[in-house]
Amino acid sequence: MVKVEINGQVIEAKEGDMLIDVADSAQISIPRFCYHKKLSIAANCRMCLVDVEGAWKPLPACATPVTDGMKVHTNSPKAIAAQKSVMEFLLINHPLDCPICDQGGECELQDVAMDYGDDVSRYSESKRVVGDKYAGPLIQTDMTRCIHCTRCVRFGQEIAGMMELGATGRSEWMEIGTYIEKSIDSEMSGNMIDLCPVGALTSKPFRYSVRAWELKSHKGIAAHDSIGSNIILHSKNNEVKRVVPNENEAINEVWLSDRDRFSYEGINSEERLTQPMIKKNGQWKTVDWETALQFSVEGLKNVLADSTDVGVLASANSTVEELYLLQKMARGLGVENIDYRHRQIDFGMDQHGFHTPLLQDSIEVVEKLNAVLLVGSYLRKELPILNLRVRKAAMAGAKVFTVNTESFDFNYKVSNAQSDAGMVFELAGVAKAVADIKGAKHELVADITANDAQKVIAQALIDAKAASVFVGQISQLHPDYAVIKRLADLIAELSDAKLSILPIAANEVGAHLAGFLPKNGKNSAQMAQGMDAFINLNIEPEADFADGDNALAAMKAAKFVVNMTAFDSEIQREYADVLLPVATFAETAGTFVNANGLKQSFKMAVEPKGEAKAAWKILRVLGNLFNLNGFDYVHSNEVLQEVFDADTSAVKFSEIAIALPTTNNDAKVKLVSPYQMDAVVRRAPSLQATPDANVETMGRG
Repeated sequence: MVKVEINGQVIEAKEGDMLIDVADSAQISIPRFCYHKKLSIAANCRMCLVDVEGAWKPLPACATPVTDGMKVHTNSPKAIAAQKSVMEFLLINHPLDCPICDQGGECELQDVAMDYGDDVSRYSESKRVVGDKYAGPLIQTDMTRCIHCTRCVRFGQEIAGMMELGATGRSEWMEIGTYIEKSIDSEMSGNMIDLCPVGALTSKPFRYSVRAWELKSHKGIAAHDSIGSNIILHSKNNEVKRVVPNENEAINEVWLSDRDRFSYEGINSEERLTQPMIKKNGQWKTVDWETALQFSVEGLKNVLADSTDVGVLASANSTVEELYLLQKMARGLGVENIDYRHRQIDFGMDQHGFHTPLLQDSIEVVEKLNAVLLVGSYLRKELPILNLRVRKAAMAGAKVFTVNTESFDFNYKVSNAQSDAGMVFELAGVAKAVADIKGAKHELVADITANDAQKVIAQALIDAKAASVFVGQISQLHPDYAVIKRLADLIAELSDAKLSILPIAANEVGAHLAGFLPKNGKNSAQMAQGMDAFINLNIEPEADFADGDNALAAMKAAKFVVNMTAFDSEIQREYADVLLPVATFAETAGTFVNANGLKQSFKMAVEPKGEAKAAWKILRVLGNLFNLNGFDYVHSNEVLQEVFDADTSAVKFSEIAIALPTTNNDAKVKLVSPYQMDAVVRRAPSLQATPDANVETMGRG
């Protein structure tokens, strides 16, 4: 440790720490533009010039390491004169169009200019103008405002792993752009908007819709993947206008995926269902809540009088409280056909119990792994925030291997194990190689011969101090999912690696916690073959099932269907008998359980649209109308406490006997675009205009 004096204040710091970091830790303000704590040091804006005793000129605080006994002045006449000079140069070519700029009111350039700028410019020549660059449907460029801080360039290169922006030209002719004009396609591109200290990169969906100071802020949890990114929802007039990241170093740091950032457009969709509706004699009519709920109860009672062949289906993006009450109501009615795993094909493990998907490493620890095996996963698109952590590990020297149905475009170096034999047999080869190295024998891979590539993977996992096997979405969509899980468990067990079955949707872990599983009933695939009635929560069968056509046909053939949904559509009007409008994630209070099992509760950010209600409240009333016990909740916290008292079972794969398939079934896997995963995202126009919205144009290797 060394002692540094800044503005007369003595501070202890680690030798080699940059002066700007030391000052920040002591809450001493130093202006900056190019510096960002998550990016490399560029030292190109010079706004952080400070007066260091013994130095013949002001030094940039972001690139000056501290030394013992250093004396620094951030507000001396010398420092202030240097900072004012830099500010004057930065404003020479800036258009000063604050009144029409979306960044106005939250602009770093504005804030710093208030302290270090002059009220009159000495520059009277013509200002330069830079043409705007097309950057796709998410980012709007106004490059005349650009001050060349290069934060966006460094983000793409260092964090997102896709250097889509760069600088061309020099001096007055230097421009930030894509060189060859094209869209910015990274699944993390929206973070460039947050990083831009001026209005050069702004949100295209948000553009010109509201001024920053008119917005109300509400903390929330992202509702589309299992990472549970912390977010802030900005609203005006009870409408969500923007979503930005809320810093949480243990989860999403300061970043946010584009799916979580721009999906809010779906909340404001014209397709929102705002009033309860029932179908009588083939005709839809809008009714009040009392009538709709009574109609639902009577219709379900008519079916239940003769049969308990009722399917209860929900999206895993529903809250813990919603899932728990729905399954509690169903079981209270004697119905056991309860499931959320609509895209899964192979349910072979269910006979042994339900294994809760879980990320066994904490999200922070992932970046410290030495070896990672991705099994059936396009992690970059499935869980972008987790992928950033794996990328950090890879950049630090970790070895990353994949066993996939096809080659994908990762943003770090991976070694692909792929052949005509198929994913299952490639994985079996790795398991065999691990067993051979460890001197173990296992009947599952007794007839398998490992090749050189598989042996390399096995050796790397065994040699690593910290290794993990991640089983991703592609595995979970595979017809041989049970075998893949068993092989992955065998590899992890023999190599002393951790095995993580990655939850994909926002609340898969919460669904297990809430008991939203068919313990003594039919699974989703079996229900899709036909049921007498359905109760659906936040799902669209045609888009959310592995076989959407089959599921839709089952809905149409059912005697009675109740849809609790946030959206209206012609398709569901064909098969549903009741449409009950429910609140989206921004309009309700609830809890999501992330991939690590962390329970994160959130409050309502805006009031539900029209007459929509929080789903847990609807289910509470339905439970009362069915005269079921235990539905007298006043607050969602009461529901949550009841869930915590519940017990969930787990499966130990190594105790399960299973055999390898006789054929390669990789071709049967139906990939799903990250922007088609749930009803809200599917209604976000800006996301639907990106290449990733179509699985055929989603990045490949």
